[in-house]
Amino acid sequence: MLRTIVVGSCVSVQGTVENTLPDGRIAVRVGDQVFTGIPV
Repeated sequence: MLRTIVVGSCVSVQGTVENTLPDGRIAVRVGDQVFTGIPV
């Protein structure tokens, strides 16, 4: 499933969900990289 997250103050990333962290952030995969941030 595709999700969009906010990584910085004005940087957003869209990718497939890897996992959900206990603090509410989620990790998404874009190619070989995994980004963690707050869901939009």
